[in-house]
Amino acid sequence: MSDEAARLRKLYLDLIETAITGLIYRDPPQQTKRWKTLSFAEDRRAIGRDLPSSAHSMIGTARMRNLRQLAETVIAEGVPGDFIETGVWRGGACIYLRAILAAHGLTDRTVWVADSFQGLPPPDAEKYPRDRGDRHHRNAALAISRAEVEENFRRYGLLDAQVRFLEGWFRDTLPGAPIGRLALLRLDGDMYESTWDALAALYDRVSPGGAVIVDDFGAVPACAEAVRDFLGERGETVEFTEIDWTGVWWRKA
Repeated sequence: MSDEAARLRKLYLDLIETAITGLIYRDPPQQTKRWKTLSFAEDRRAIGRDLPSSAHSMIGTARMRNLRQLAETVIAEGVPGDFIETGVWRGGACIYLRAILAAHGLTDRTVWVADSFQGLPPPDAEKYPRDRGDRHHRNAALAISRAEVEENFRRYGLLDAQVRFLEGWFRDTLPGAPIGRLALLRLDGDMYESTWDALAALYDRVSPGGAVIVDDFGAVPACAEAVRDFLGERGETVEFTEIDWTGVWWRKA
């Protein structure tokens, strides 16, 4: 690739990133009990510590750049497989993954968009005691319809056959999903149940050298516990690399 082509690729992906995170138009946050911010603050948005009003992702710049770095790394190294995010909100991270494929001219990988598109499930405290008292299902701001996510892809010109949706609770959709290999698995399900179900259904499909990202590891103790319990049951030890105050990642051996 020529230097000019590399520069244009970077320029395109930088622009997509600033649009998805709301930095480009300084999108103000929603006022919530958890995130009490009166105006846009770049330092908060950079690490995903507010709830954007209009931006298509809440994960912030640090986790978005980590996603790009890992996606481009597995592409460069030829790690086989598709990309998936489990728990997509407005679709921003998946839109970014599709943009990365487009920027690299790749047509042989799919971005899987997995979500209930109706928020999070009520906690099943009998099966998953660690979720007892979880209130995510009461947060209407997390319930974004599939139609809205599809429209967000369309606005970037990135809704096409390389984007496939898995609609429903993870326990129902992920085990039988028509996915072969994965080069990148990004978990953003908040709860113990959602994290466990995604790992149980998808982890064995991650290729050696593939990247695994957990968005809520630091913010939601139940999520971190699900990851550790899952890996512990398999006798697998991994070294977590921190992204920011909540996100971590590792590469599968």
